[in-house]
Amino acid sequence: MYCQFQTPLHRDLGLNMSLPHIAITMGDPVGVGPEIILKALVKDEIYSLCIPHILGDKGILISLARRLSMSCEDEGGKVSIGYKKRKPFIDSISYLDVSKHRFGHPSDASSRAAVKYIEEGARLALSGDVDAIVTCPINKEALSMIGFSFPGHTEFLAHLTDTDDYVMMMANAGLRVSLVTIHCSIRDAIDGVTVQNILKTIRITYSALKTSFSINSPRIAVAGINPHAGEGGLFGDEESQIILPAIEKARTLGIDASGPLPPDTVFYRARKGEFDAVIAMYHDQGLIPIKLLSFGGAVNITLGLPIIRTSVDHGTAYDIAGKGVADESSLIEAVRLAAQMALNKTI
Repeated sequence: MYCQFQTPLHRDLGLNMSLPHIAITMGDPVGVGPEIILKALVKDEIYSLCIPHILGDKGILISLARRLSMSCEDEGGKVSIGYKKRKPFIDSISYLDVSKHRFGHPSDASSRAAVKYIEEGARLALSGDVDAIVTCPINKEALSMIGFSFPGHTEFLAHLTDTDDYVMMMANAGLRVSLVTIHCSIRDAIDGVTVQNILKTIRITYSALKTSFSINSPRIAVAGINPHAGEGGLFGDEESQIILPAIEKARTLGIDASGPLPPDTVFYRARKGEFDAVIAMYHDQGLIPIKLLSFGGAVNITLGLPIIRTSVDHGTAYDIAGKGVADESSLIEAVRLAAQMALNKTI
């Protein structure tokens, strides 16, 4: 059931209380997160999808809006966005010094703020105060400078929600890809391709396709790791020794899993509708086809968590941050998918 709490803000706007409440974390304050949030908040579409709760820094958002000549005013503690005077709920988790704020130039303060936004989003979702969280991008290198030990959002949210088994999925309008290994070197990724990890990825993906995507009988394709899926052992035996045993175990659980299939054709077949999702063995194997097809329009989803989390498909883009040229499309798609997943969860 959707969260039904109603603030004076929501009553003032006459918002549809049957819509899911979605927390949107601002990400790195010196990246493109603040800009894409502002651009999304002036679109009617966002308010038809959800009741947005922005977790970030009100001062940074107001300052950037004025810099970009966007209508944005602080009216008695409520920020109005755009000429329609939308007043989304903005929770200022940080209070960074606007006079020292430089887009594209991370600091210890900005990086710590980015972490706080994620922590608050997870807290709200776990407590049921929001139905989902959507995250704007963080910068892993900048975070490592303050001792942040997690490779990315996915691993940090798993930690915050005390989740051991989780899967990163990337999705667009015609393709869903789950990853067996995520943020690690290609050498470590090969070591991480084990029967246990593949089976876990298949199992969590299958469950999510049924519950979050409302697919009654999911069809899952499993990619090989070697060229031509090993070509019968000529190019490696990982397919026969590791990947196939995982697929066979999945089938004993009643999962429709096919493979190992050649990586150079499996994504095309899924795109044509033959499969509902592809299991890729490592990060770039899965993300290159997704981003080639729809960079800026794909969504990052963390499966297996006790909360719904989606994210944009791009990074902090320091080179264009604060310049008014960032594209909000991926954020809107992430909100759309989070709202749909929240709806499916109630069915």
